[in-house]
Formats: sequence, C-alpha cells, structure tokens
Amino acid sequence: MERGLQNQEGERKMKCLICKEDAMTSDKSTYFAQLPNCYVIIENVPCLKCSQCGEVVYSASVMERIDDILKKVEKIASKILITDYDQAA
Repeated sequence: MERGLQNQEGERKMKCLICKEDAMTSDKSTYFAQLPNCYVIIENVPCLKCSQCGEVVYSASVMERIDDILKKVEKIASKILITDYDQAA
C-alpha cells in the first residue's frame, strides 16, 4: 500500500483515506468529544488534513494525549469545557 510518499521537499506524504489523493498535510484542528456529563472541545490539535476533501487524521500519540486529557476533564468538568491542546497536558 502506498501510504508514505515523499514530496519535492522530502517530506513524507500520506494518501487520504477518503478521497485517495496525496493531499494530506500537517495542520491543526479542533477535536470534539461528548462525555457522560459534559461536552469537550480541544483546540489546536496537531493532525494531518486532506487539502482535497478536508478529512482529518490524528496520530496514535496525539490520540493517547487526547485520551489523557479527556480522563482528567471528566473528573472536573460540569457542562462544556474548551481547552487548548498544548496547555492541557
């Protein structure tokens, strides 16, 4: 499977899982989660985003960090919590 192609600058490129274009680039996005007692919005989360269709993919390490953030938030949040990815962990 051709997942790790390189562009002219030598950066690794990933094919989009949805549109299959080689258009995934490093970006930041907003992650939304609904927990049993609240909604959580995490801003500025590092991701790969398809410039063709907008699909967002998070790395395993980012997802682990998000899980850690959500575990902490679940204990203290009441209804809605908005936090920044870099400041939360």
